[in-house]
Amino acid sequence: MNLFNLSLKLNGFPIKKASRVLEQIQGKNKADFEAYVLQKKKDIFNYHIQNNAFYQKIAQNANVTDWENIPVMTKSDLQRPLKERLSTGFTTKNVYINKTSGSSGDPFIFAKDKFCHALTWAVILNRFGWFGLDFSSSKQARFYGIPLDKKGYYKERFKDVLSNRHRFSVFDLSTIAFEKALKQFENTNFHYMNGYTSAIVQFAKFLQKKNIVLKDVCPTLHACVVTSEMLFEDDKKLLEKQFNIPVINEYGASELDLIAFQNPEGDWQVNSETLFVEILDAQDNILAFGEEGRIVITSLYNQAHPFIRYDIGDIGILAKNSTVQKPILAKLIGRTNDIAVLPSGKKAAGLTFYYITKSIIETDSKITEFIIEQHTLDTFKIIYASAENISEEKVENIKTEMAKYLEKGLTVIFERQDKIERAKSGKLKQFRSLLN
Repeated sequence: MNLFNLSLKLNGFPIKKASRVLEQIQGKNKADFEAYVLQKKKDIFNYHIQNNAFYQKIAQNANVTDWENIPVMTKSDLQRPLKERLSTGFTTKNVYINKTSGSSGDPFIFAKDKFCHALTWAVILNRFGWFGLDFSSSKQARFYGIPLDKKGYYKERFKDVLSNRHRFSVFDLSTIAFEKALKQFENTNFHYMNGYTSAIVQFAKFLQKKNIVLKDVCPTLHACVVTSEMLFEDDKKLLEKQFNIPVINEYGASELDLIAFQNPEGDWQVNSETLFVEILDAQDNILAFGEEGRIVITSLYNQAHPFIRYDIGDIGILAKNSTVQKPILAKLIGRTNDIAVLPSGKKAAGLTFYYITKSIIETDSKITEFIIEQHTLDTFKIIYASAENISEEKVENIKTEMAKYLEKGLTVIFERQDKIERAKSGKLKQFRSLLN
């Protein structure tokens, strides 16, 4: 058994059993797989109805034979002590416990039973294996946040050792920090990169300015996996150019599992083995493949804590050619709380503003990062990191584009900062509405 799997086993997570179960699931034919998903949905619903007082109150009038009318759970439902949400037989002593990042605005503590958590890792190991990556033998360059308290800091560093990875903190994206990172790549046989999209994009921009291709510096590099934040198409092209390795897109949620992972054919393949993913409209109606709506997910194995028809807070589309066995995420549009409401009543995805301003702002090499905030119905603030103020020409160009693509009469405020502060997790929230 390799070091990473051994660490899971020593912590009580039966990874060997989980890997065997996953292999059995993946070996099913189309008809057997559809029957498997149907049965697992019934099993997990009935389990929590019988063993979880918290879920009994949520779904008190629901019937598993009428899946469409089972209530949708939201993050606000979970804003209560964890002990009140655990199933019979589970305590804080015999489950895996973690906390969501809070990027949705509704952070909460969650739990998974140990077999469910082992399955989470079995799926992750399987997906990375699509690209020949192994957590024990493949050295990882990790661009993530890290706790700043002493206990949390050394705990993460120890996990890095077990997982064969070197961590680059995303809290310092300065030129000096990137120079040190580049030296590390020169002197380490990294096999792949993994981390927050925005931080890895900043590293690529640093390399672009120096006219350096990372694969030339570190020939052992095989792939780059980005996660937790939106990856724009032009950013993906930049990464591919400056790294000269495949760029793989990952989508997951700590409270659930790995949700989707780009497969070798380039499709964003949804995890259908341990999750059941639906797309719903505003009235909780199930939408057909190809239609845009809220991403709602059922965790098929978590007995410790119910996540049944759980609204993760994201908007997306499952491709028209999706099947129960192989759903494909055609598009991830953004979070439901990232919707801008305009004075006319029109609504727009917050990322619309980001798209409009991105190409204009990023032609200025002095601007490293920017975020957009909505303060009132007609007032937006663009906060950007730069050594000097944005030019009047660019200001006017952005205002013109916003009037063109959205509506006239919007007020745009620009605020320069030396450095954009990130969330405690290290993630960069690119748009946020302050209306509520």
